Parts: sequence; structure tokens; C-alpha cells
Amino acid sequence: MKFIDEAVIQVFAGKGGDGAASFRREKYIPKGGPDGGDGGRGGSIFAIADRNINTLIDYRFARLYRARNGQNGQGSDRYGKSAEDIILRMPVGTLIKDNNTGETIADLVHDQQKILLAKGGAGGLGNLHFKSSTNRAPRQFTYGEPGQEFELKLELKVLADVGLLGMPNAGKSTLIRAVSAARPKVADYPFTTLQPNLGVVRVDQNKSFVMADIPGLIEGAAEGVGLGHRFLKHLTRTRLLLHVIDMMPLNEDTNLVHEARALVKELQKYDELLYQKPRWLVLNKTDMMPEEERAELCRQFVDKLEWKDKYFIISALTGEGCQFLIYAIMDYLEQNLPPQADS
Repeated sequence: MKFIDEAVIQVFAGKGGDGAASFRREKYIPKGGPDGGDGGRGGSIFAIADRNINTLIDYRFARLYRARNGQNGQGSDRYGKSAEDIILRMPVGTLIKDNNTGETIADLVHDQQKILLAKGGAGGLGNLHFKSSTNRAPRQFTYGEPGQEFELKLELKVLADVGLLGMPNAGKSTLIRAVSAARPKVADYPFTTLQPNLGVVRVDQNKSFVMADIPGLIEGAAEGVGLGHRFLKHLTRTRLLLHVIDMMPLNEDTNLVHEARALVKELQKYDELLYQKPRWLVLNKTDMMPEEERAELCRQFVDKLEWKDKYFIISALTGEGCQFLIYAIMDYLEQNLPPQADS
């Protein structure tokens, strides 16, 4: 299935039914009085988060959602039937905005979270409501109210605790395969990853976290070069970023320090909040280095980069260092719990 993470839809709630102006007409009851019923409520449109859905593809091709109108009221005190509501199921992590104003309407971050998108119009009042001691035969009634209508932008941001970022072919997909059950495509050419991949990393029976892998970034990504810029938004919900470095690139002339700094600049250009997130260095593919020189070469790189935070030496291919890395991540996540959402 193609990964679709953005869509624009139009929602039209139903109009309320009109009230009725009617009078009771029965044999032997010459002055039966008003008996016009109320109109039914128009159908509303709701969104509900569903963890079993992982793409907005349905909303890319079906963009118009219109609820039915309520039925009009009738005589003999008969009220119009209310229209059924429409339920739109969306992936957990969907951000819903008014496409015209940019205002955020809802952020679906919990499974089965239900949000009203467009409210159906109230039904009109029948003339039985206007009867009084001075107005025994009212002919007044009210029309049903129109339903709300909006053009909405849907934007999916995956929910993950840890995000992987790095240049193409840095070994991010190999890492997520090594520590989780996710099986993204792995190959020895750039841009193997074409869409975000999520993997659940189980540290032990009762501890786990979710890791997200996005397509690799290159210099100029914030201006639209390459693929990764489109998917950077999927890292905005993460609590920790892992900057994966290919320590043994295919091109021996590659300046690793320049590439690492360039990627960080792209983060800052794209989103200052994303740039400010905690970020650890993960030095990958170190199994290809001479074992006796590995630690020293990595230390030299970290010094040139002027990196002051944590860094890890691993080989995603052989699994060396990966266990130590995931335990460190789990400890960090437990010590830095996210704020509790309002119930």
C-alpha cells in the first residue's frame, strides 16, 4: 500500500428538518388546535482514531463527505427523523486543520479518540410550540438550521518515541531491523527507504518503545532536495533523535564531519523545535574498521565534530553495541516521561 500522509477533504453536515405548521382535524373535534411536529436534526460528521489504519490513502481519493438532512416535521405531532451521523476513521497521529484558516481542529493521539468535525443543524420547531392563551391557532414554525461545512487538511504524523535520522545509506533501516520486528527494505544504494517505518523495540517482557525510520536526508532537504524533507514532520512527536553516521562510506573522499553538520543545519531550517530535541550520535558500520583502531577513529571523529553529548559505537549488521544502545534509550525514556494528556 502506498504511504499517504496528507489529504484535503470537504465535510458538509446535514441541515435540520423544518418544523411543520399543522392543525388537528378530526370528526367531532372542531377546534383541535396546532399539532405540527419538529424537524429532525441533521447528520453530524465525526472523526475517530483507529490504530488499525496507518495511512490517509482513503481520503486522498474520496474527498467529499456529506451527511443527510433531517426529515421535516409533520402533522399529528409527528417529529421528523434525525439523520445518521458519519464516522470517518483515521490513523492515530492525524492532525486535522481548517484548510482555509490553518487553525488546528483536532490532534488524534489516542486510539478511539472521537472528535466532532462538523455539527448537524438543529431541527426547526413545529407550530405546536407557539400555542398560547392569546394565540390558539398559531401558524408560526421555524426552519431547520444549516449544518456546518469545512474544508479540512489532514496531516499524519507517526507516533514514535525515538526517531532515526541520517544521510542516505547510513544504515538506519538495518538498525531498526536489528532491534525490532520491523522489516524495511535494505540495499546498498541510497534512498532505499521511501516511506516511514515503525518498529516496536522490546527491551524485556514489560518494557518497550517505538522507533521510527524515515528516508535519508541530504544537504538542501529543507528546500525540497531529496526525499527526507517530506517526512521530517514524522519526527516532531518523538522524544529522542538518533543521528546515525555511516563511518565507512562507499566514497572514501566523503567528509563525514561536513555531512553530519549539514544534516543538523537541515533540521534547524525545517523546525527549530525539532532541532532542539535531544539527539544522540550513533556511529554505525564500525565492523568494517580494524578492531584495534575502531575506538580511536570514532573518538577522533567525535572530537572533530565537537560533539559533547552521548555517542554510541555500533554495527547494525552484526548487532554489536545495539543491545547497549537500546538499554540506554529505555533508561532515558523512563527518566524523561512525556506530560500526561488531559483526559
